[in-house]
Amino acid sequence: MGILKTVKREAKYIGGLLRMLKSVKDVDAESNHLIADELERRVDAFGSNIAFIEDDRQWTYDEFETYANKVAGWGQKLSLKAGDTVAVFVRNRLEYVALWFGLSKLGVTPALLNFQLSGSALAHCVNISEAAHLIMDHEMVDQWETAKKELKVELKVWAAFGELSGYESFDHAVSEIVPHRPEKALREGLTAGGMAMKMFTSGTTGLPKAAKVTHVRAQNYMRGLGSGAKSGPTDRMMMVLPLYHATGGLVGVGCALTNGGAVIVQSKFSATKFWDEAVRHGATQFTYVGELCRFLLSTPAHPLEREHKIKWAIGNGLRPEVWEGFVKRFNIPHVIEFYGATEGNVSLINVDGPIGAVGRVPDYLKFKFNIDIIRFDVDTEENPRGSDGFCVRADVDEVGEVIGEIRSDDARFRFDGYENKSATQKKILHNVFKKDDAWFRTGDLMKRDKLGYYYFMDRVGDTYRWKAENVATGEVAAVLSKYEGITQANVYGVEVPGYDGRAGMASLVSEVEIDLEKLWDIINAQLPFYARPVFLRLSNESDTTSTFKFKKTNLVKAGFDPANVSEPLYYADTASGMFKPIDAETFEKINNGDIRL
Repeated sequence: MGILKTVKREAKYIGGLLRMLKSVKDVDAESNHLIADELERRVDAFGSNIAFIEDDRQWTYDEFETYANKVAGWGQKLSLKAGDTVAVFVRNRLEYVALWFGLSKLGVTPALLNFQLSGSALAHCVNISEAAHLIMDHEMVDQWETAKKELKVELKVWAAFGELSGYESFDHAVSEIVPHRPEKALREGLTAGGMAMKMFTSGTTGLPKAAKVTHVRAQNYMRGLGSGAKSGPTDRMMMVLPLYHATGGLVGVGCALTNGGAVIVQSKFSATKFWDEAVRHGATQFTYVGELCRFLLSTPAHPLEREHKIKWAIGNGLRPEVWEGFVKRFNIPHVIEFYGATEGNVSLINVDGPIGAVGRVPDYLKFKFNIDIIRFDVDTEENPRGSDGFCVRADVDEVGEVIGEIRSDDARFRFDGYENKSATQKKILHNVFKKDDAWFRTGDLMKRDKLGYYYFMDRVGDTYRWKAENVATGEVAAVLSKYEGITQANVYGVEVPGYDGRAGMASLVSEVEIDLEKLWDIINAQLPFYARPVFLRLSNESDTTSTFKFKKTNLVKAGFDPANVSEPLYYADTASGMFKPIDAETFEKINNGDIRL
C-alpha cells in the first residue's frame, strides 16, 4: 500500500510538472516573441470569446484588442517608441490590461503603480519610473494631489475614465484614434529577454523598488499556472487582487487569457460580496493571497458559499491553519499554491502535495531547479559560513533562507533585478557553495522535508507582511518622523492571533507630547492602509547597536501586551478613526477577535 501511494504521488507530481514545462517550453530569451505577440496570438484564436467582465460591462477578445490598439495609436501620436516608459496609476477596471497591452505593442514599457499609494511613496515610485507620461484614473486624483509636491521629474498627466479640470483628457485623445494593429516592426530589435514592464515592490529594504519584469518572466507567469489548473475557454477567473501585482495581473490574468477564458474584474475585494459576484458571473477559478482566504473563512455563513462553480484556487500565502477549513467549508476541489518573487529567479508550485507546502523539489529532479536553503542567523540576520568560507546548506526540516542560483544560460534562472543597480547587488550572494557562483537572496525563511516539499515560515530583514502586502519599515518610519518632535521611530511587525503576517507596530521617542489625532491624520494621508501602524508604543528611549541600528528583538518579543510593557500602548481603531489605549481587557479582546484590526 505504501508503494502504491508513493507511485500515485510521484505520477501526479510529474504529470503536473510536465504540463507546466510543456506550456512554456518555447519561451526563449533570444526570441522576438514578446508579451504583445503572445496576447495578439490569443486574440486571433479566441476573438469572439468573452475576455473581460466588470459589473454589467464585458469585452470580447476582439473588443479588448480594439481598445489596446487605440492606446497604441495614442502613443504613436505622442511619438512614443520602444524603450520609453508610461506610468499607469489606475484602479482595477475593465480597461486595465488593455492599457499595458496597447503600450507593449509599441515596445513601450508600462510602469504599473500601486493604486493604494499616496504622498511620498507614490512620488518616489513616479520619480524612479523614468516615465514621461502618466495615465491616471480620475478616481485617484486625491491621492495624486498628495504626491505632486514631492515629484522630482516632469511628466504629463492624463486623466482617464472621467473628466478632471486641469488635466488632459485621455478618454478624448483615445476616442479620436482609428484602431488598427500596429506593425510588429515597431518592436524590431526587442527580445523576450528584455523588459516588458515595471512592477513596484517594497522588497526587503527601503522604499518601493522598480522590479524589471522581462517578457520571458511575464510569459512564464501567464502560461505556467494556467496549464497547472487545466484552464480552458469556458473558464472564468475571479479577480479581486490588484492588477499591478504579478499574482493578479500576470498569473491570474494569464490563466484566463492564454487559454481563451475570461477575467471577472472586481475593483476591490469584498468578503461579504465575494460569493454573490462569483455566482453572478459564473466564476470557475479565482486568484488568491492567503489573507483573502482568511477573510472569507472568518465571515458568517453565506447562502451561496457552496453554490458556486469554482473548481480551482490559484495563489500564494495560504497558511496551513486556513487551508483545510477553507477548501472544506467552501467546497473548493483544487488548490495550486505557488511561490515566487516578482523580481526573483526562484519559483515553486504545489500541484500535488500536502496542505501548507509551497512546492516540491525531489532529490531526483534537483538538477532541473536552481533553489536551495542555507542557514540563517536570526539575531545577526546573516548567512553563517563554514570553515571553508562557504555557506552551509540547511538540514531537512531546518529553517533557513531560500536562495536561487543565478544562471545566465537559462532564462528561468536569470536575475534581472531592479532599476537601481545598488539595490540589485544587495540581493546577490557570491561564493555560496563554490568560488565565483552567484545566488539571489529571497529574504524568505523556509524549511524542506525529506520528500522535498518546501514550507514557507517567515520573512527576514526590515520587512513584514500585512494585509497581503509587504511593508518596508523604513518607509513607515520616514512618515512617522515627519511629525514635529518625534526623534526616533522604530517600526517592526508583531504577530496577532488569527491574522496572517505581522501587524505594524511603532516605538516612538518624542521630545514633545504627541498629539495622537494629528499623528493619525499624517499616517492616513501618507501611507496606504496596509502600511499604517496598527500599534503604537510611546517610549522614553530606543535601544540601538554601536552602528546606530535599532534593536528590535526585545520590542518584538514584548509586542503589544501591557503585561510586558510599562510604557503607553495604543491600537488603531479604524471604526472610530483614532488611536485608543491598550489595557489588559483590550489586549484580551484583540487576541480573541472581539476587536478586529
